[in-house]
Amino acid sequence: MEPVDIRLFYAYLLPIFAFMGGPMATMGGASLKGCGFPAVYNFGDSNSDTGGISAAMTQVPPPNGESFFGHPSGRFCDGRLIIDLIAEKVKLPYLSPYLDSVGTNFRNGANFATGGSSIRPGGFSPFHLGIQISQFIQFKSRTSAVYNQLSPNRTTPPFKSNLPRPRDFSKALYTFDIGQNDLAYGFQHTNEEQVRASIPDILSQFSKAVHQLYKEGARFFWIHNTGPIGCLPYSVIYDKSKPNNLDQSGCVKPQNEMAQEFNRQLKDKVSQLRLQLPYGAFTYVDVYSVKYALISNAQNQGFVDPMNFCCGSFYGYHIDCGKKATVNGTVYGNPCHHPSKYISWDGIHYSQAANLWVANRILNGSFSNPPVSIEQVCLHSGKM
Repeated sequence: MEPVDIRLFYAYLLPIFAFMGGPMATMGGASLKGCGFPAVYNFGDSNSDTGGISAAMTQVPPPNGESFFGHPSGRFCDGRLIIDLIAEKVKLPYLSPYLDSVGTNFRNGANFATGGSSIRPGGFSPFHLGIQISQFIQFKSRTSAVYNQLSPNRTTPPFKSNLPRPRDFSKALYTFDIGQNDLAYGFQHTNEEQVRASIPDILSQFSKAVHQLYKEGARFFWIHNTGPIGCLPYSVIYDKSKPNNLDQSGCVKPQNEMAQEFNRQLKDKVSQLRLQLPYGAFTYVDVYSVKYALISNAQNQGFVDPMNFCCGSFYGYHIDCGKKATVNGTVYGNPCHHPSKYISWDGIHYSQAANLWVANRILNGSFSNPPVSIEQVCLHSGKM
């Protein structure tokens, strides 16, 4: 009989004890009450961008941000994103975007996500995942050097209290929400077979990024799969094959099937990472299933038709959210009066209400592998 690797034994056993309230109360100093992450570092696209693209390119205009912040906040949303709700759940401030030089505080983490980003280079944005990882490595090196040089009572910038503590990098939570733009760009510029063929290389580069973070001391990873891109109103409006390719929920079936294939391979890749990086804790989160459940049952959940959206226009004239145009006496681009009734904010991004609905179902571990809440990710680490 082959000997049992004790690290793998605990890695799979601990989540069971966590849910049963069993006697195994601690692991590596963490209690079942939560891991107490000192920081969160996020990598992604516009689904989790808290101001990166605004700082680097052009500010996201109003009415974005109106439902929660009361002003544009760099988010493509009327309010909070899932990454904001993650920060709330682990009791940390909202993440400052790495690229923003004004009013930033990086003590509790940083956000490297930028709108339009993909895993592979050559997509909608120059800030692909490889660049985001390079930015993190530079950020970690430079902030650690400055932190160690500053005295605790320094009263002139940079303030030591705004910098991450070097010891916290290995205790932080590393979150990913990226990959949707790789598929979307592929659908726009290639064909379905080429998109499918590109998935292994996309995920190979994702794996390389994780390996780099692990080498830098990252240990706790929370990885979202990609959502049902065929259910975005934008996708449905511009799909040239409808109505034959629409499913029972009104979504573009081939695009969703591709997203599901991407997610199947991503889940396999995460399983490989667990074996390759045994001191890491990897949580794979099935965001696709939650978002599709919301879209397919929208009206019973208090939302309007999921193919409607609140801000901007793609019908007749393409008007981005935050802009207006008058054509033959018709005004295009006015936002709706009740964003909380809409799943889609602008035809591409989810509303705050939809983000809340999704977050309430993923952060408790119900759609995670292994089934641990975000507060207990550290409990299934292979490190003893």
